[in-house]
Amino acid sequence: MSTGASNPEYVNARVRSRQAALLSDEDYRKLIRMGPSEIARFMEETEYEREINQLGTRFSGVDLIEYALNRNLAKHFDDLLEWANGRLYDLIARYLRKFDVWNVKTIIRGIYTDSDPDSIRTDLILAGELDDRTIDRLVEAGSIEDAVELLGGTIFADPLENAYEEFEAGGTLVPLENALDRAFYESLLEDLGRPQEGPESKYVEFLQTEIDFRNARNALRLARSGADLDPAAYYIDGGVLFDESELSRLIGQYDELVDHIADNKRYGDRLSGALDRLRDADSLIQFEHALDAALLEYADTLSSVYPTSISPVLSYILAKEREVENIRAIARGREVGLDESEIEEELVIL
Repeated sequence: MSTGASNPEYVNARVRSRQAALLSDEDYRKLIRMGPSEIARFMEETEYEREINQLGTRFSGVDLIEYALNRNLAKHFDDLLEWANGRLYDLIARYLRKFDVWNVKTIIRGIYTDSDPDSIRTDLILAGELDDRTIDRLVEAGSIEDAVELLGGTIFADPLENAYEEFEAGGTLVPLENALDRAFYESLLEDLGRPQEGPESKYVEFLQTEIDFRNARNALRLARSGADLDPAAYYIDGGVLFDESELSRLIGQYDELVDHIADNKRYGDRLSGALDRLRDADSLIQFEHALDAALLEYADTLSSVYPTSISPVLSYILAKEREVENIRAIARGREVGLDESEIEEELVIL
């Protein structure tokens, strides 16, 4: 925990400078026309220069791009914690646990598919609270059960232990992955309580939106999968858009699902453009990308209206993640020979 008074004005000024340096949609369209080595050279001319140069003697091609992206992302989010003091530090640190969730999911998926430790490490983003030693031990774990045991003492311990029996019975990772998501959001909301006003109320509003959109995404995934799965197993509590019964009712009802979002007072007016994209989406990946774009748009709105809250930091975190994911998708797409239109479908472009 950082001491001292919160300093949102200072942190948000630094964040806006960083956000202004992010790649533009036009940059992504340039990258789509490049091969992996050209993408790496392009990155060397940007703020990824240090990572490309440091890693260039050990890696090449897509591996170099992946490692550089993940190291740069972690560096930027470490900077946020360096800048922040007091309560603001605590709020940012707790939100960055989302990368602990990402890393644990990546590791258990790797163990599940018998991937080698080095290939698992390629996808890790070391920006959360789990230390390097714990991450290394998790990557080297011989089984998912061993990995669950290694997380004893963390916020994920009890939820994972409770979900492990269901994982063993069903053979899919869904119970474990949902347990991680729930533990993350429940821990955040429990710490915050439910403030009705002030800067922290905007943090809660953002988290509720993230939960709502995750629930919407899960509802459509369930509908498209055709599997006989219990919707309640996917439901994350804490949002304002759905309760469990509403989400179950809307599974498979695409237009009704979008209407349900549009009819909500919080989202309908602020997300008119994003909702148009949702209505026009004709595939699951387009719907998910439209949701991602809607969340970015919503975070931008909050950061403009409440400039001295944590909202600008959250907006920047999402925007930086989007940049990294877009570059990664382009590099991987070029590596496997996708054409430009196929790659562009994999991107979140506003």
